[in-house]
Amino acid sequence: MTRYLAETQAILQALDPARIEALATTLAGVREGGGRLFILGVGGSAGHAGHAVNDFRKLCGFEAYAPTDNVSELTARTNDEGWHTTFAAWLRGSRIGPADGLLVFSVGGGDKERDISANIVSAVDLAREVGAKVTGIVGRQGGYTALVGDAVVVIPPLYADHITPHTEGLCAVLWHCLVSHPALKREATKWESAAP
Repeated sequence: MTRYLAETQAILQALDPARIEALATTLAGVREGGGRLFILGVGGSAGHAGHAVNDFRKLCGFEAYAPTDNVSELTARTNDEGWHTTFAAWLRGSRIGPADGLLVFSVGGGDKERDISANIVSAVDLAREVGAKVTGIVGRQGGYTALVGDAVVVIPPLYADHITPHTEGLCAVLWHCLVSHPALKREATKWESAAP
């Protein structure tokens, strides 16, 4: 436990604040331009996506959605069309356009050549094709989202045996940082506003 906490502190110290600012500025631009925010994640990151949708909607005034929040559509698309296209097909059905933004939560961010997280890669390609902003919080500099995104924070993969838990854990820290950022936050959180 002590080692893991020390690793977390080291990773936080190694984060690039300029990338976090760029992500906040890009997301603010999406909102101010009347765009919607689509948040994608698989596995633990799918849980993060649903939670983050709540925060971006409630605290920051975004129109935000996560395809994984609709399990009926997600499983129907997976069954009928295959896993690779689930997110891109969902985004097409939502009429993603140039005013919108995509926010990817992923350990690797996808890998086109090795066919890893192909559903994220296809969604990123569609977003780029229509001119939507591609943003993310990922754990690999060489992953697809980091390579082609407009504003992506890479959680430094300093500890090879803990890349997944650190990326997923710190993703939550970073999106909470974003929804608390002065460029994005519009509503007070309950406990802070109720303080004596």
